Amino acid sequence: MSSQPTWVPRKRRGAEFFLTILAVVIGIAAYCAVGLGTKGTIPAGVAKLAAALIVFAVIAHLVVRRVAPYADPVLLPLVICINGLGLAMIYRIDLGRTQIDSARQEFANSQLIWTVIGIAAFAGVLFVVRDHRRLQTYTYTFGFVAIALLILPLLPVIGRTINGARIWINLGPFSFQPGEAAKICLAIFFAGYLVVKRDALALAGRRFAGIDLPRGRDLGPILAGWLVSVAILVFQRDLGSSLLFFGLFVVMLYVATERPGWLVVGGLLFGAGAWFGYLVFSHVQVRFQAWLDPFADPDRNGQIINGLFGLAHGGILGRGWGQGSPQLTPFSYSDFIATSMGEELGLTGLMAILLIYGLIVERGLRIALTCRDAFGKLLAAGLAFSLALQVFVVIGGVTRLIPLTGLTTPFMAQGGSSVVMNWAIIALLLRISDQTRRPAPEIATFDSDEETQVVKLS
Repeated sequence: MSSQPTWVPRKRRGAEFFLTILAVVIGIAAYCAVGLGTKGTIPAGVAKLAAALIVFAVIAHLVVRRVAPYADPVLLPLVICINGLGLAMIYRIDLGRTQIDSARQEFANSQLIWTVIGIAAFAGVLFVVRDHRRLQTYTYTFGFVAIALLILPLLPVIGRTINGARIWINLGPFSFQPGEAAKICLAIFFAGYLVVKRDALALAGRRFAGIDLPRGRDLGPILAGWLVSVAILVFQRDLGSSLLFFGLFVVMLYVATERPGWLVVGGLLFGAGAWFGYLVFSHVQVRFQAWLDPFADPDRNGQIINGLFGLAHGGILGRGWGQGSPQLTPFSYSDFIATSMGEELGLTGLMAILLIYGLIVERGLRIALTCRDAFGKLLAAGLAFSLALQVFVVIGGVTRLIPLTGLTTPFMAQGGSSVVMNWAIIALLLRISDQTRRPAPEIATFDSDEETQVVKLS
């Protein structure tokens, strides 16, 4: 009846539960440390916050246990940890801002609400998308939806310009950044398109400087992606989103074809587009000048200067929770939350946060490597890289490694659309992971105390 037994990893839901509780404890401890550092007492609302975080974190874990039992056990706790640290820092900045002006808006409560909505979106994606391969049948539908989302901020009634970039829309009392949702739709579209076209795109072309460049007839897709990114740069004046979308496509194209020539062509095309934006738009010129020499115009570049001083003030070990002055930096709760972390936690704490992001990306790429179907492999790689590129663009911008952009730090910065859509990305990664690690239907499993024995039936 049976052949030689094989072995597969355990579901590891118990390990996920333990890590989830540990992640929640880290967030609550950071919240308490903020109160002790600023007022000398534990915040009065810590019990309610702790209850809310524990309840919704456990709900997220139970959803994974119920509908994705074989999913990666580390990804969810990592995201809860970084989200909790972001909540603590936003609360700390709120305390500093209200000391200056008691009438200022507080963002910590709204961020907690958006986190709950993000967890609800996370659960919804896991319940609705039971098999990620079904998404491939809607490849072009997601492509059209992505284009529609990118056009929305350009509409005259609902479109909204903030800090020179037109990437927001107003829906009644709420504002939303459609590009965050378009990022997911584009990843699904690119994955579905490249699965079908990768053989033609992988054909060898001319060899130059030891690199096989693509054939001229195959340049259509990347030229189309380049034109879309340039259009975003032209009409929305947002260099960060342009880099994110075009970089996502180029990397997924490289993963699909395994040809470095696409990276070379993509890098040259984006460089040309960025240079065009610099020549045409004063907004882009200001960003480049602030990158090259922010101290040449302290009045205009005060934001990035304050951020740099905050990082210098933090030093290696930081001032401690509640002991710095991150509220002096404009948008310290959103675009510059990384410098706020660096001031109070120091270079050591900031590197630990980057390590958490690195682990999130590593788990995503691990899912892509182990995925058995080409569509899931490309989709997981694209979603993981989108998080990696966004973190690089944000951290690189506030530290003057690259020009400053308007993107937000995933899960940590204040912003509802970013939090909700990034939670949806984690749900898709867990769905692909569950499908990858799940035993085949023709295999019978027998649980033991240590691991699951799998016996193939003849």
